[in-house]
Amino acid sequence: MKAVLCRQYGPPDCLVVDTIPSPGPADHEVAVSVRACGVNFPDVLMIAGKYQTQPPMPFVPGAEISGEVVAVGGKVRHLQPGQRVLGICGWGGLAEQACVPAAAVAAIPDDMDFVTAAGFMVTYGTSYHALKQRAALRDGETLLVLGAAGGVGLAAVELGHLQGANVIAAASTAEKLQLAASHGAENLINYTESSLRDEVQSLTGGRGADVIYDPVGGDLFDQCLRVVAWNGRILVIGFASGDIQQIPANLPLLKGSSVVGVFWGRFAEREPDANRQNTSELLELFERGDLKPHISDTFALEDAAKAIETLAMRRAMGKVVVTI
Repeated sequence: MKAVLCRQYGPPDCLVVDTIPSPGPADHEVAVSVRACGVNFPDVLMIAGKYQTQPPMPFVPGAEISGEVVAVGGKVRHLQPGQRVLGICGWGGLAEQACVPAAAVAAIPDDMDFVTAAGFMVTYGTSYHALKQRAALRDGETLLVLGAAGGVGLAAVELGHLQGANVIAAASTAEKLQLAASHGAENLINYTESSLRDEVQSLTGGRGADVIYDPVGGDLFDQCLRVVAWNGRILVIGFASGDIQQIPANLPLLKGSSVVGVFWGRFAEREPDANRQNTSELLELFERGDLKPHISDTFALEDAAKAIETLAMRRAMGKVVVTI
């Protein structure tokens, strides 16, 4: 089968497309004929050797896939060959076939196409877990979303709006902000043109944001520490800026605020029942028409390096998906 291979750590252009043997499923796995693979920021870190979980070399990147089940392991009972599914594999997805733990696979609705399915679970799963379990976002609260046009950021805007929050979207261009507005953001901040801190204080009458969703990090996180409301929660999602910030401990003390880590992959492993319930609720929201996933770019398998580069350079709006 064809697959994208990482044989040395580096930028996306180090990746190569080659032919490797097709994998067979272990007892608790299913083999999926991959039709599409979502690209995520951990892929950028993984091929650079900077992610917290690194597969042995050489490896096939790509954490989330959609396709049809072609074979099931001996102990798998709830899935059958021929089913249309999405799945989370961690790595191995940028290939014509991938093996996925059966517990991380779900059937997709009839009206969900493969491209949408491949870009659905990491973004919505992360953001739903963040707002539901980690922040306990409440109706009427103010939610500030940084990187609001990126994959997880746009999902957070949409889900926050559905949960009744007043959503403030913050992004780096007018085009990105308009996309966030179309998904439910009520107020917009371009943090390349004005101070995030000053704008949030102005929009909230000096009160600050109850929940801050931050996948960017760096200097913007420092400003978030100063504009979180009393009893507010700052969600640490990731570090797209490349800078992992230090936390002056006096600021959460003075604000009575919480800095809350969000690691959806670990949550799914340690609390599988809660994650399955989240997945079921998200797919139901999609079937009802409440969620509108935005795919900004699609690439062929041969151009997978360009797909990852698009994400690395922060040019993507919504999701980037490789079709196979």
